[in-house]
Amino acid sequence: MDALAYLQARNFSNIVISSSPPFRTSLDQRNTPSTGLGGKIELRPPVGPAHVLRIGVDSRLASGDMFEDAYNAITGAASAHRHAGGKQLTAGLFAEDDWTIGDLVLTGGVRADRWKIHDGFFRAAGTGAADDSFPDRSGWEFSGRAGALFRVSGTLAVRGAGYTGFRLPTLNELYRPFVIASSASMVTTRANPALENEKLKGVEAGLELTPAPDVTLSATAFYNRLDNAVGNVTVSSSVSGDRMIIVRERRNIDRIVARGIELSASARAGDFQLSASYAYSRSRVHAPGQDFDGLAPAQSPRHAASATVAWNPAPQAALSATLRYVSKQYEDDLQSDVLPHALTLDAFARIPVTPAISIVARGENLWDERVVTRNAGGSIDLGTPRTLWLGLTVAR
Repeated sequence: MDALAYLQARNFSNIVISSSPPFRTSLDQRNTPSTGLGGKIELRPPVGPAHVLRIGVDSRLASGDMFEDAYNAITGAASAHRHAGGKQLTAGLFAEDDWTIGDLVLTGGVRADRWKIHDGFFRAAGTGAADDSFPDRSGWEFSGRAGALFRVSGTLAVRGAGYTGFRLPTLNELYRPFVIASSASMVTTRANPALENEKLKGVEAGLELTPAPDVTLSATAFYNRLDNAVGNVTVSSSVSGDRMIIVRERRNIDRIVARGIELSASARAGDFQLSASYAYSRSRVHAPGQDFDGLAPAQSPRHAASATVAWNPAPQAALSATLRYVSKQYEDDLQSDVLPHALTLDAFARIPVTPAISIVARGENLWDERVVTRNAGGSIDLGTPRTLWLGLTVAR
């Protein structure tokens, strides 16, 4: 038997400053508490050496609130006070079995989930005043997975799987609207309390090759279809003076289809280890009649790769460097806001001083690459610049 219970309590606060004089506060996201409470009980009854059977139940209750105050960036006067929130509950039954028949391993599993979205609301005083309470919703979702792995020889194994799944829209997507403003644009994104669940169907096939004891190669091809995909859809755009005014709304999109390959390799030679991975994904939106039909989904790079070289000359000593690449992607549904490709280098070192004390150094984005993580009508966020850490570890 395996039993798990957990509690996650989080909060977030953020102050947005106007990007033009007199540089006053324009938004104070002063309190955004969220709580996740859940658990799982899983039984693994003894059904013989050829089977690994798992039967269980799990559940999760999530709740969240948003408190924020908007201000006139010129005068500093408060213009709006907003409070939104809601709750979600999922509880599921599942069963899964791994059946070994010689060199063949068959896997099958099913789930039944009861879900509920309730107590949703949005209240605002001042500009955009509102007092909305949204109807509760609930239902059942059924999903499953089937797979097989066959060891052709001591160096080659092939595998395949088919699966389904679902995702509830987040409380943020359901109830929290937001505005991103700069001197060049103002982008308003509206929440949507009527969002439906996303539904996933997918298949994959791959192989594992071990041509030498310390060398492993892996390749996987996949095809995924996501129905009712939640996305930020551009509703309108206009120009006011020198400023672009864009309104978007979270909506269910007919479907997103993603197909691609994933490659990985690792090798060890003495104290050195090399690992690398590459992913190619060609994703397309299917939304007949919409301007973004046939385009790539937002924040979906076509290429992603990484490579790590590590050296462990002694039990407590380690040096490693990691190179990461992400290709160009788009921030919005109409592919007007670009997130450029980025190549970054990270490094790590642990040097023992005594048997119990080691110096640890870590560097992130050592080339100080300009990594754009958000671009909303020209208002951008940047990833972590060159950052260095230095510390000590003490082992007893």
